[in-house]
Amino acid sequence: MDAFFASAEQLTRPTLRGRPVLVGGVGGRGVVAGASYEARVFGARSAMPMHHARRLVGASAVVLPPRGDVYRALSHDVFEVVRGHIPVLEQLSLDEAFGEPAELAGADVATVHQFCEQLRAAVVAKCGLVCSVGAGAGKQIAKIASGLAKPNGVRVVSPTEQRALLAGLPVRKLWGIGPVAEAKLRRLGVETIGQFAAMPPGEVASLLGGTLGPVLHTLANGIDDRPVSERAEAKQVSAETTFAADIVAMAELRHAVDDIAAAAHRRLARDGRAARTVVLKLKRSDMSILTRSVTLPYATTELATLTAAAQRSALDPQEIGPIRLVGVGFAGLSDVSQGLLFGEHTEADTPVELEALAAQEDSDPQSATVFYAGLDVSHPEFGHGWVQGAGHGVVTVRFETRSSGPGPARSFAADEPLLTRADPLDSLR
Repeated sequence: MDAFFASAEQLTRPTLRGRPVLVGGVGGRGVVAGASYEARVFGARSAMPMHHARRLVGASAVVLPPRGDVYRALSHDVFEVVRGHIPVLEQLSLDEAFGEPAELAGADVATVHQFCEQLRAAVVAKCGLVCSVGAGAGKQIAKIASGLAKPNGVRVVSPTEQRALLAGLPVRKLWGIGPVAEAKLRRLGVETIGQFAAMPPGEVASLLGGTLGPVLHTLANGIDDRPVSERAEAKQVSAETTFAADIVAMAELRHAVDDIAAAAHRRLARDGRAARTVVLKLKRSDMSILTRSVTLPYATTELATLTAAAQRSALDPQEIGPIRLVGVGFAGLSDVSQGLLFGEHTEADTPVELEALAAQEDSDPQSATVFYAGLDVSHPEFGHGWVQGAGHGVVTVRFETRSSGPGPARSFAADEPLLTRADPLDSLR
């Protein structure tokens, strides 16, 4: 999918079509989760600090918190369409998958190109979103081709041209080469996939490891026999938050663990399984990461039990140093759960506002009383809308949904009783 998160916002909020949209955390340490192509023109991109992206785009930037439920619903619809053409999919994420249609084995470029265009047309017709499709004789070349096809295109790489194509690409384009491996290769003067492919296998193994090195070297030489197969269920569900100011006291950390464990628990509930292992992740201000885990005697879905386990792993910031990120994960997932005969309870704390994507997308639509930009709202007269801006006792709302076209904007007093929070999924109507 092309700029999936930002495209989903532009689809369900028609006023944003053609405008530079940034999706992600809005706090001082917020990160861009998605940027529309209009925003990318200015240099904004995913994983960039939000304050940097806003500075690049300027006053025209539209910054929105993520809406995970909307993205998951659209992802489901997209891949339902794709499965109608390719029954077996290896889905990598909400917006990307591998497919291997049996009827295309040995087909010529024109036939494959026609199939890909039909697939793209079906997705647009059903879901209103554009995608790019890459095709080749293996996962590696198909992945690279999909990047070359963006935005809104098709790129078919035939077996006869794949070696020449790979040879001239930066080595970082090779799936599996990260910044560390790239730096090691650059020190040897290796900057292209072709140069990497020409290295002696022994030297590659020595440089990148005896397991990973040979695999990457084989892929660089255009050999990729990996089959397309359905992915297994997730082995862990988690949530994490980067805080605008470092946590320096144990009481602050206790509050954070409670809130983030609750966000992870909501994901666990959607997953439908129980967890036996609780993992606490702490990233310190020097960017080093500490993880601790507790394994329970049985799998459970009890929030109090899981939260208490996370709290037992907490380390005092006064001893380990300031903490910038806290994460809670649940692993050892199973379909069988056992509750406590007598529940293990902790004191209820007042939730703090979390900046991370996980907290934004897991927030309860009925719990907040504060209006903020990007919030889905409803009014009995004007219908479904979203908050464009709020402050000084005034809330400005744009009333529109996926099918309405650009809608009217109206302003209300912040205490307007008829203006209420709404289910983000209503914007898909």
